[in-house]
Amino acid sequence: MPPAKRPPPLWPQYLCTLTLAVTLLTGVLRLGLIDWADRDHCHSLVTKGRWLDSGFKNWQPEGCMLNTYIPATLSPCLKNRRVVFLGDSTVRQLFFTFAHLADPLLPSTHPSDGGKHTDYSLVSSAMSLSVEFVWDPYLNSSRTKEVLTTPSRGKPPALLVLGSGLWYLRNPTSGGLPAWEKMLDNTFSLLHSAQGVADELFFLPVETPVYSKLNPERRRTIRPSDVAAMNSDLRQRVRAPSSWTWSSRSGAPELKEEHGDLPAGEVVLPQVFNDMLDPAQTEDGLHFAQQVLVTQIQVLLNRRCNRLLKQKFPWDRTCCRPYPLPGFVQGLMIFCVAGWGLLARLWISKRERPLLRSFFPSGDAQHQLSIFGLSVLLCYLADRTPLWDKEQKQFDTVWFFGLLLLGLGAGVGTLKWGEKDAGFLNRDQTDEWKGWMQIIILVYHYYGGSQISGIYNPVRVLVAAYLFMTGYGHFHFYYRKADYSFTRIAQVLVRLNMLTVALAYVMNTDYLFYYFAPLVSFWFLVIYFTMLVGAKYNDRLLFLLPKMAASAALVALSMYNAWVNEALFALLRKVFRLPWNAREWTFRVSLDLWIVWLGALTALCTLKFTQHRLAEHTFFPIAKRFAAVLSLATLAWFFWFELTRETKLVYNAYHPYVSFLPITAFVLLRNLTPSLRSSHSRLFAFIGKISLETFILQYHLLLAGDTKGLLIVLPHSWRWANLVLVSLGFGWLSWRVAGATGVLTAWVLGKDKEKGLPTQRLGPGVGEVGNPRVAQGERANGVVREEEIPLSAVSEGKLEVEGQVENGVTSPNLHAHPHPHPHEHTHTHGHPPPPSPVSGQTVHPLIKAFKDDLRFRIGGILLVLWGFNLIWPVE
Repeated sequence: MPPAKRPPPLWPQYLCTLTLAVTLLTGVLRLGLIDWADRDHCHSLVTKGRWLDSGFKNWQPEGCMLNTYIPATLSPCLKNRRVVFLGDSTVRQLFFTFAHLADPLLPSTHPSDGGKHTDYSLVSSAMSLSVEFVWDPYLNSSRTKEVLTTPSRGKPPALLVLGSGLWYLRNPTSGGLPAWEKMLDNTFSLLHSAQGVADELFFLPVETPVYSKLNPERRRTIRPSDVAAMNSDLRQRVRAPSSWTWSSRSGAPELKEEHGDLPAGEVVLPQVFNDMLDPAQTEDGLHFAQQVLVTQIQVLLNRRCNRLLKQKFPWDRTCCRPYPLPGFVQGLMIFCVAGWGLLARLWISKRERPLLRSFFPSGDAQHQLSIFGLSVLLCYLADRTPLWDKEQKQFDTVWFFGLLLLGLGAGVGTLKWGEKDAGFLNRDQTDEWKGWMQIIILVYHYYGGSQISGIYNPVRVLVAAYLFMTGYGHFHFYYRKADYSFTRIAQVLVRLNMLTVALAYVMNTDYLFYYFAPLVSFWFLVIYFTMLVGAKYNDRLLFLLPKMAASAALVALSMYNAWVNEALFALLRKVFRLPWNAREWTFRVSLDLWIVWLGALTALCTLKFTQHRLAEHTFFPIAKRFAAVLSLATLAWFFWFELTRETKLVYNAYHPYVSFLPITAFVLLRNLTPSLRSSHSRLFAFIGKISLETFILQYHLLLAGDTKGLLIVLPHSWRWANLVLVSLGFGWLSWRVAGATGVLTAWVLGKDKEKGLPTQRLGPGVGEVGNPRVAQGERANGVVREEEIPLSAVSEGKLEVEGQVENGVTSPNLHAHPHPHPHEHTHTHGHPPPPSPVSGQTVHPLIKAFKDDLRFRIGGILLVLWGFNLIWPVE
């Protein structure tokens, strides 16, 4: 009798639980005690920030994600409006930069033939936007006074930008610091007494020059101490916004319906302008490069315009943009998802009302539903509230490849060598495959690797590999088991989509936004219906192969003819209120249009290879060596090919036709010898078992801003520590949600979770349902082999009825019914047996049908979701 396995240590669970609890507590305390007044980051947007890159292209305000405005996105904020700049040459630079940003047809700098010290007025005809510059380096002219005191005809300027200071230092005859202070007294007096001067009023800090690059004359008059004193004076005069109190909104002044006048004297001092300056970005020490000026303008626009953005996902622009409170319908859905399990545990389970209790889980399912619901609620708190900060991604070569090497080392350190040949593409191997691919994908998303073609292209192959396993697993199952029952369909689709559907409603996003679950669900249905048609002839290759070719052709035609998906999605939008994007869906399916069929053909070849005992032929050793050499050459060619494509868009055109090459090469090399097939990394296999959950939960718990940014639970300067803490909590939650989803799938289907037994072959013909001839020759050298189907894992919390389901790849369950007929199940039509009637209680026929009939139950759930769609507010 083999020795009993030791239970896994509990300290990793305790560590992850403690980490999650501490980060949640610190987030609540930080928000409530420190950041409540600036929870929308309007103040930190203009006062704190840093460059994330050495090229000065990625500016990071503290705690929020900056929006990059272009002419099209500026129009809702500035169309038919006026923007005014007053000041010296540094303000003039901002004026031309803003004008060119708003309309590329407008100049980006002053004319080369002179005219520096003059006023300018530019008009963008595309936006009906008027941009004015008033040359007044001392801010004491009559024109400046007129702008600050005279009410504008119609709407006031959307933006009013003032700047001065260096001219007072540069020209001592101006009166120097005393004159500058007097100017400030007069200017701020006018601003305090004026009403409706502008929607947003900025007084720029005095620019800190790069003294080493100033000419001798400027260096003699512009002293660092004077500049520091002037900026200190400005900070004292520009008070924090008056609404930064314990109110319902944070520091940003509210906009009225039309333009929203500022409170009297509301002036914003963008202190970060000086933080953006770097010696490498200037030649004369005073005037800086265009890319720095563009970033300064973006900060001003984020402060002014972000509050006017549509209140819809993706929430990737979070600076000075308050999160909306959930509406009634979304709030009801959040309560149902997050509170159903808690309600069952805390109240329903204590009530003697069997009819009511029939709609709630019992036993362990209550606990698992609570875990599932609270995890989804945490996604909402993380990505739809200011509980934790969100920041932008920045690719870092050292960290990117360093983390991959660290993951590789951890995987190699947990290698396990088996004593027997585990078989081609066995469960442990496919779990390992998914695991290391998932690590690469997570690191790739965390560091924004999609911007680099040489990294994006191989990652596209990893996604294709997941779909390859989907085709392999589903075809393998239906060819061998021929189980086409509704229970089987429900089992796979519920397991795949439970988390995705819950997040789509709770987060107010879109089902197709979490594209992986829709993709594998779509291909499961394609394989299902392909195998269903003429199923009794599936053992005849002359029928099966043309049928598969016809199915592939139909799918391809629907993707290549855009009107098919456009018409289908228009119907779904009209009838079911599903706002799905047909173009995005066509792109996702077309990108991996053929790889699923490669997986199916690989499964067929594997079965025939085993059936005809080809491994015993004399030519096989030579064929193996040839396959090894060819596979290595193929991998080398592919990496050369993908690295030499100009852009990732160019590669995308080739991807559907070349992705099979590295995947096939890897599969052949990974299964080349018995020792390779029997070995696997336990760490990678563990991650592979929860890869569906990690792929989906990363959208809101590892990343943020609907994948566009990063979730920050610690101060910005500790990104490495933040990565460690977030990863611990994210990994633990993914594991718990994976277990919970398996149990809840069993509950939805009306099945109790069975005890898992080792999945193994019992010899030729035993357990081979629907195609007994396949079993011939599957006992290699008298050794009983583990089931050679991916993802047949038997793990805690996984559904173990009629088939194992995990991450879109399925395998049969040989545990409970070792000798079933292909059309023979535990109950008629694959439904669970009805529960015992409750004594003394009359059950409504509809309620009884919901409890006892799986079709009715699934239909009822879909009907409820349809009802939510119909009452969901239209954005």
